[in-house]
Amino acid sequence: MDWKPWLMMTLMVSLSLSGCFGENSEDAKITFAEGEYPEPWDRADFSYDNSDVFSRVSVNGTYNISNPVSVYVAVPSITAADGGAGLTGGAEVHLGLWLPEIDGCDYTADNVSDECRVPVIADVGPYYDDGDVSATTPADRLGRFLIENYVPHGYGVAQVSVFGTGNSNHCMDLMGTDEQRGIDAAVTWLGEAGWSNGKVGLIGKSYDGSTPWQAATFGNPYLATIVPMSGLIGVHELMWRNGSMEARGAIMHNGVYGTFGVDGDTGDAENFCEGYIEGYINGPAAYQTGGMVDYAGNTYWTERSFIGRVLENYQGSVYIIQGMQDWNVDPHMAFPIHQQIADAGIEVKTLAGQWAHDYPDRLSGHSSQSSGRGAEAYPYTLRWDWADEMLFWFDWYLRDEGRAPTLGVEMQDNRGGWRFESTYPAPDTQYLEINGADLGPDGTSISASSTITMTYGPFENNTYIAGMPTFHLPVTPSTLNGAHGFLEMTDESGMHLGHAVMDFRFHAGGRDGQLNMVPFVEVMGLMEFMPMDVYLEAGESIIITLTQTGEDYVPSSSSVGGYSVDWASSTLTLPIVDRNCDDLFKVPMIEYSDEMYYNTVC
Repeated sequence: MDWKPWLMMTLMVSLSLSGCFGENSEDAKITFAEGEYPEPWDRADFSYDNSDVFSRVSVNGTYNISNPVSVYVAVPSITAADGGAGLTGGAEVHLGLWLPEIDGCDYTADNVSDECRVPVIADVGPYYDDGDVSATTPADRLGRFLIENYVPHGYGVAQVSVFGTGNSNHCMDLMGTDEQRGIDAAVTWLGEAGWSNGKVGLIGKSYDGSTPWQAATFGNPYLATIVPMSGLIGVHELMWRNGSMEARGAIMHNGVYGTFGVDGDTGDAENFCEGYIEGYINGPAAYQTGGMVDYAGNTYWTERSFIGRVLENYQGSVYIIQGMQDWNVDPHMAFPIHQQIADAGIEVKTLAGQWAHDYPDRLSGHSSQSSGRGAEAYPYTLRWDWADEMLFWFDWYLRDEGRAPTLGVEMQDNRGGWRFESTYPAPDTQYLEINGADLGPDGTSISASSTITMTYGPFENNTYIAGMPTFHLPVTPSTLNGAHGFLEMTDESGMHLGHAVMDFRFHAGGRDGQLNMVPFVEVMGLMEFMPMDVYLEAGESIIITLTQTGEDYVPSSSSVGGYSVDWASSTLTLPIVDRNCDDLFKVPMIEYSDEMYYNTVC
């Protein structure tokens, strides 16, 4: 198949190196040979089509796009024990499918030639017909991006509804075992279809970014790559942080997504499943304890924890995309997950920009960020090369074409500068330890209405705080009912830099805590900030405030008592990397103004 229009570009492309990488020479040239692709730091002078709401590949494919086909995939692993469609019979998930129109290829034939077999990219989620278009209509959130960019390049694209949504029957299982089985069945069908080359990639954002993680838990041989964007590595892992619950945590299954399955049609009776019923119990129960309520044989939350099984079973590649200012799905879903995946021998890359709960290329979302939440990095957040980046990735992992991508992390700091790290935190990170007493805290006791403020600085040199700072706080509760802490880091102007939260019943971190605290017995709270990448100019300082709670976290379920802090025994640790002009690169389609710090340091 002559699907590689890249050859038109790669044989004779010469462009000036821009940005701070390499030599400072206006005559520097680079030529891309056949089978290669330009690295992100070599794309600054490329021009892309930015006339739509999403990015476009720089060279269009040559195939027409077929009309969508509606497909129902049987899920025989759903039995009567699962309730719902297991009782009525015939559990199935529904998908819409688009294929490239290739001359001489009949996808309905019994024997499809190798030249007609294509890889598949799928977006799996709950929103088709539930707040969005049907699964057989290209969705603006991602489906149209996939269909219009990649079907002409010889890919099949599928939009798949999880159980209990769209035209899929059975229960809305909120990332539970039944939902995972349905996703796995869809992957297998797409991989075994007569027109398929046997390689499937899953991509999506938010809920649709969590379904790739679910699919990867099985080790399905057809699943060759996943691209989770702001996706959950586990439901409890996101909703609870060191025992502290987000306000939505207790009601996610039944309060937020329950109505997706119960929508007034004839399939509502099939939503009477154990997972849906358990949602009423396990949300409030986890709020009470802060943990996963995994005693007495209860597996509700452990079924919805994916990363452990991914590391154990998955054989494909991973491309994580994460907004560092995402409050909906926080960046601890990407870091230190990236390194855990690499340590498991899985090929992984991460693209992390200073956008919120968004795609890398959406102008409307990027431009609406507030100060301290991505505004300072805009418009340098926009990645108009993202469609190309994904094509390069899919070409390699779904076609075995092109060359192996450079694995690592494309990271953007809070003021807009892009750089590449081999992993994150970087291997050469230096950890600056500061005694809490040296921060000049203006108090020792915390109550419901009090705030303690601390300062560090000014920094002598330009500084990057890059990673997950920690603050080890020895706290002594005054009551049995526990203690709760929230840390916010800002600059001197009050601009948000990062935050950490902890229910001190979980003072060791993680998801294992104790039911109550012992009054007047000190515990060491090992607080860790959310992943952050912050650039500070020489002469600037950081401000850290301690309160009982903040952001959208709620205190522990018991009435929170006050506590005192032993500052002399506390330690703030800042992960610092030494980076300068030579480590930064420019992204395409963006004019770097004199006000951009990139131009100042370079």
